[in-house]
Amino acid sequence: MDTATRIDRTLQGAIAAILGLSVALHFWDPIFFTEGYAYEDGPVEYGTALCLLASSLLLLANAGALAGRGLRLAAVLTAIYGLVFFFGAGEEISWGQRIFGWESSDFFKQNNKQMETNLHNLVVGDQALSRTVFGKGLTAVVLLYLVALPLLYPRVAIIRRLADKLAIPVPGLRHTIAALASSIVIAVIDQNRKWEVYELIFSIVMVSVFLLPQNRHKTR
Repeated sequence: MDTATRIDRTLQGAIAAILGLSVALHFWDPIFFTEGYAYEDGPVEYGTALCLLASSLLLLANAGALAGRGLRLAAVLTAIYGLVFFFGAGEEISWGQRIFGWESSDFFKQNNKQMETNLHNLVVGDQALSRTVFGKGLTAVVLLYLVALPLLYPRVAIIRRLADKLAIPVPGLRHTIAALASSIVIAVIDQNRKWEVYELIFSIVMVSVFLLPQNRHKTR
C-alpha cells in the first residue's frame, strides 16, 4: 500500500468519525454542538480551511507535474483549480482577520453582513452572496461533480476523454457515498451551525478526490 492510499484511508475514516460525532453531539447536547463544536473560529471551521489549503497545494503540485510533461492546457487549468481552492481557504477564515486582529475597511463594514473582509458574506442589494452564489448553487454543482461524474466517466467515452484531456480529477465511488451520506446526516441534524460540518466533510472529500481520483494517471 503506497503513501497516498494510506492517507486516503485516513481521510475516509475521518469523514465517518465526523459524521458519527456530529450525530451524537446533536442528540446528546445540542447547545454544545453549536457553542463548543461547530462554533465560529472553532475546530470545524479551521479544519475546513486547512483541507481547502491542502487541496490547493495538491492541485498546484499536480499542475507543476503536468507542465513538466508538456501538457500546458491541463497544467494551466489545474493551477486555476488550485488558486480557486486557495481563495476558498482564505475566505473561510476571512483571510486571517480574526487570527491577527486587523480591522475591516469601510467597504466591508458597510457591505458585508458580518463586517468581515471576505466576499462570500457580501450583500449586493438585498441579496447575500453566501446564498445566491456560494450557497445552494455551489452545493448543487459540487454534488453533481461528486455524484454524476463518477458514474458517467467510465460509461460515456466523450466525458472520459474530455475529463482526461483537461486533467479534471474524477471522484470515485467512495466519494459519491461520502457526499450522499453527509447530505443525509445534515438533513437529519436540526442545528443552525450544521452547515459548518457539511463544509468540513466536503473539504475532506475534495482532498481525497485530488489525492486519488479515478483518473490519477491523467491528473499529474
